[in-house]
Amino acid sequence: MTIYFTDTGCIKFTIKRLLTGALKYLGQPHNDIEMSVSFVSREEIRELNRDIRNVDAVTDVLSFPTVDNPERKTLNFSAFALDSINPETGKLNIGDVIICLDVAKEQAYSYGHSLKRELCFLALHGMLHLLGYDHMNEADEKQMFALQDEILAKMHITR
Repeated sequence: MTIYFTDTGCIKFTIKRLLTGALKYLGQPHNDIEMSVSFVSREEIRELNRDIRNVDAVTDVLSFPTVDNPERKTLNFSAFALDSINPETGKLNIGDVIICLDVAKEQAYSYGHSLKRELCFLALHGMLHLLGYDHMNEADEKQMFALQDEILAKMHITR
């Protein structure tokens, strides 16, 4: 798996390990996938949320998938348009995860756990959205949140 990071520091190694482990856990072709993870300010995430989702509010994480996988199947390259394949790497680009560092810090403090745990949670949550998971109804929310908890526990990222 290739992850392109912006503005992260040493947490990128933990996030990469987590997301690669999550892809393996989900049976996804982890060596053939790439995505980006960016850390932005409150103002930047609010602008993105407003301009793209028409929600004029600060949020913790946004996900912008480049592949459509509503059944959450194992990603098969032949099922996606060539514009989802990075011509330089030959990997399937599944999208972008944008995390607001300020909100992550506030939430970590509020929930009583480390910033590392909160950033890992948000990166995983965002990646699951890129893979087709959502929480628009109660059943999907239960499934997605249980999966997040399973993966975080398996990767030893605890509160």
